[in-house]
Amino acid sequence: VTRAKKYRAKTRKQLVRPDYSLDLVRREFHAEAPNRLWFADIPYVKTYQGWLFLAVVFDIYSRMVVGWAMASKMTAELVDNALRMAIARRNPPSGLIHHSDHGSQYCSLLLGSTMRSRGIRPSMGAIASPWDNAVTESLMSTIKMECVHRFIFKTREEAKLEIFDYIKRFYNRVRIHSSLGDLSPLEYEQQQLQTVN
Repeated sequence: VTRAKKYRAKTRKQLVRPDYSLDLVRREFHAEAPNRLWFADIPYVKTYQGWLFLAVVFDIYSRMVVGWAMASKMTAELVDNALRMAIARRNPPSGLIHHSDHGSQYCSLLLGSTMRSRGIRPSMGAIASPWDNAVTESLMSTIKMECVHRFIFKTREEAKLEIFDYIKRFYNRVRIHSSLGDLSPLEYEQQQLQTVN
């Protein structure tokens, strides 16, 4: 019996920032208000055409997916596009923390430049420590279980459409979380806004 080799993503060398970011989160997976703490990751999606990489940015306050981008290659541009989408949709204040792992895409000069231009503070968990990104791993597991692994995608385009629909129409608007009092991310943010007003 032969075992299939485990897939290991190959990435192009990125122009990397020399200063690796500190862990500003320290496993404190909560925020007092929206747009204070964002988490980011890149799950892989298998299709008959090849891999599709999904860069996701979500707000820990409400578990809302605030930005995403998809591409056939895992590049600095991919994560930068996801962050730019999140910035355009949320217009966060200066001082927001963006937490990720130490992937070369998240250490890139391109992403660092985007963060600096908006006053976003980069944060990274320890290398090879999944516990520092436990909440991200949990969200990625949810997306994979409820969307990605339910289908056999023939093309990357088919996968993109299904993932877009899942995030936009189901996950953010309908999918409840016990940590949010059994509300969806959108319902939770709306409820908190009414409480403040």
